[in-house]
Amino acid sequence: MSEHNVKQNHATGVRHAQVTRDLMEGIASGRFPVGSLLPTEFELCGLYGASRHTVRVALDELVQLGLVSRRKRAGTRVEARTVPGSYRQSLASLEDLVQFGTARAREVQSTGEVTADPALAEALGCAAGSRWLRVSSLRLNGQADAPPVGWTDVYVDPAYADMPDLARTSPAILISTLIEERHGRRIAEVHQDVAAVALPDRLAGPLQAEAGSPALRVVRRYLDPAGEVFEISDTIHPAGRFTASSRLRRGRE
Repeated sequence: MSEHNVKQNHATGVRHAQVTRDLMEGIASGRFPVGSLLPTEFELCGLYGASRHTVRVALDELVQLGLVSRRKRAGTRVEARTVPGSYRQSLASLEDLVQFGTARAREVQSTGEVTADPALAEALGCAAGSRWLRVSSLRLNGQADAPPVGWTDVYVDPAYADMPDLARTSPAILISTLIEERHGRRIAEVHQDVAAVALPDRLAGPLQAEAGSPALRVVRRYLDPAGEVFEISDTIHPAGRFTASSRLRRGRE
């Protein structure tokens, strides 16, 4: 990781995301070969200018992705060069949602202002005629020869005009997190709807999948403490590339 990136880590306060991504790239490129040991926690702290807690969070994410294993006094061993199988996401908190951005970097394809027509308004659950700034991106899994995990259209308040540039320069950080950091608008709740859909024709090429084939659509609405929606994300995942899981617990009788 460059000195610039290390300084940027301190500035954003989301250092574990950059640490995770850099280690993933090092594993994928062969810089850390399968079977080898990663640098120690102490060495990683010095390399990235990060705290031990930050490094441990990053390593735990690599364990969850199946890329490394950790044993006490034996170090952190590289187990796989690429993430095994399709991506599985377990949502139990906002922190879990952040991990999706960490492990599946964004590659911005286009940006621009849009006005929600009736069809878009119905899909997003917003008012027809409302204005949004849209950031459209491919979500990648870190493998150079692998197809994208999905396509995401993020809609934010047009007042956040700096989001397109920030989305490009911080590909591993969720746009909602960038809004929190730069504009102080805190996430209180995220409402998520998941539906089975047919892959739209316009996304067949970018997603390297057949138009009309099965896909998963995930729409998330980000609400501030006042209950106002300030961001909506609309993601399409071709079949077999994403699994959403959650935990249900019986309430007290």
